[in-house]
Amino acid sequence: MGIFDFLKKQADTALRQEAAKALQGAAQSAAKAGSSETFTFPALPADLAQLKALPEASLDSPYKTAALTVAALCRFEEDEDAVHEMLNFLKGPEDLSNMEKQFLRDRLRGQAYKSFSFFAGATPENSYVPAVPYRITVSATPYSFQDENWATLYVQSGGADSPRPIKLRKKPSTGQWFLNEIQCLSDIRLPKEQDPWA
Repeated sequence: MGIFDFLKKQADTALRQEAAKALQGAAQSAAKAGSSETFTFPALPADLAQLKALPEASLDSPYKTAALTVAALCRFEEDEDAVHEMLNFLKGPEDLSNMEKQFLRDRLRGQAYKSFSFFAGATPENSYVPAVPYRITVSATPYSFQDENWATLYVQSGGADSPRPIKLRKKPSTGQWFLNEIQCLSDIRLPKEQDPWA
């Protein structure tokens, strides 16, 4: 075998290896983009210590962080400050801004059912009382991971027709995913007892 044949064979092998890696990466991305994860909580966290005790508090996947965000929001009517502490933990290097705190008050005061509506079994007919243990499914779309270190994942409310987004950001130095923006709290169907048209 001449030197040129040898070099050609090496180049062909390298190209095949790179193509295989690219295909594997594309397959992993496609699987990730259309995937969902379901989380089960025997009880919802009442404060930061309880949240940190959950295995999902490792925050090593955006799905875990999104699920914990919804779980933390369920405590809003009982203890706003505890919710702020839990969300600050989930936000990582950035605390909630005053504008974000006001947004939560506007969306959740007197409407605590919104947060519970994302758990399995919660519907307008049963006033959004979820089944226990609490189960929540967090899903991705083909567009969820378009930008490096960013993700937009979705949770389905029992009172809405389409899934609602939660935006997350990865901190490369730790590999953890942190909450960036809560976008899932727009209005949903009223609980049956509050709906004048029910």
